Amino acid sequence: MNDSRSPKAERVVEVVAGVITDVRGRILLARRTEGRDLAGLWEFPGGKVEAGESPEAALARELHEELGIEVELGAALIAVPQRYPHKRLRLDVRRIARWHGSARGHEGQALAWVPPRKLPDYPMPPADRPVVAALLQPDRYLVTPAPGRDDAGWLRALQAALTAGIRRVQLRSGGAVEPGRWRALVKAAVAACNEAGAQVLLNGDGDLARALKIGVHLRAEQLRTLDARPLDADCLVGASCHGLEELRRAEAIGCDFAVLGPVSPTASHPGAATLGWAGFAALREAVALPLYAIGGMGGADIAPARAHGAQGIAAIRALWPGQAGAHS
Repeated sequence: MNDSRSPKAERVVEVVAGVITDVRGRILLARRTEGRDLAGLWEFPGGKVEAGESPEAALARELHEELGIEVELGAALIAVPQRYPHKRLRLDVRRIARWHGSARGHEGQALAWVPPRKLPDYPMPPADRPVVAALLQPDRYLVTPAPGRDDAGWLRALQAALTAGIRRVQLRSGGAVEPGRWRALVKAAVAACNEAGAQVLLNGDGDLARALKIGVHLRAEQLRTLDARPLDADCLVGASCHGLEELRRAEAIGCDFAVLGPVSPTASHPGAATLGWAGFAALREAVALPLYAIGGMGGADIAPARAHGAQGIAAIRALWPGQAGAHS
C-alpha cells in the first residue's frame, strides 16, 4: 500500500448486509445510486451500523428503510474487512431467514432478483465479491497428501473425502512420485471428482492440467513468474500466497481464489512464522479475491475463518480420511 498510515490507527466503518432470497431462490441485489462511492455497482442490501447499535438491529433497520421489508435474521455468512482509497470497512453479511412485505427501492436504487449462478456477472464493490464466493463455492479445500506406496489406498481415501462432502480438491504429489504413475493416479482422481461433482485442481503442472481440462493450483514461486492467467476461464486457477505481494499478483493475473497462510502453527512446519487471524484479516483487506485460510486448520476453524473474511479453510490432514482431527 502507498498509504503510510497504520491500518490500526484508522477507524473501521462497520457495515451490515443481508442475503435476501425469494421463493424461486433468487437473491436480491441493489445498485448504488449516483453521488455515492462506487456508484453504479451492485451490492447486497444493507448499510452502516450507527453508534450504540447492534449489527442485528442495524441490518433490520436498514432493510426496512431501504426496501420497506421486515426481516428475521438467519445465520452469519461472512465478514469481509476491506480497504478502499479513503476508508476501511468491515462488511458483516447475514442470511435473511424470513422477510415480509414488498421489496422496493425506497431510496431510488434499482433492484435485481438474480439467480445465484449469475451473481458473478454483476459488477460489485470489492467487499461484496467474496460474499458471492461464500454463497457459491466450497468452504473446504482439500489438499491431498503424497500417495506414498499405496495408490489404491490413496484413491480410496480420496473417494471417502468426496463421499463426506468435499467439493474442491487440489491433487498434490509432493514431488516424490514417478511421472507416469502420477499421471495415472491423477486421471483416476479426476474421474472420481467428476463423478462426485467436485472441482479438481492440479498442483503446479499447468501442462497436464490443460491436457486433462482441469484447474491448476500455482505455487508461490510460480505465481511470481507469471504476468497472465495460465488457463482459460473455464478452468479454475488457484494460488498459494504468504504475503501482500503474492496476493496482489494472484488477483492481477486473474486467479479465481488464493490460499493464504500459515494462519496457525502446523505439525509439518514447527516453529514457522504464522499470520494469526489478525494478520490474515489485515491482508484480506487489500484484495477482493476469495481466500482460503491454511495452516493449522480444522473443521472447527471454518466459522472463525469466515469471521475474518475467508472463503473457508484449506487443509491436508484435517480433511483427509484417516487423519481427521489432525491439523495441517
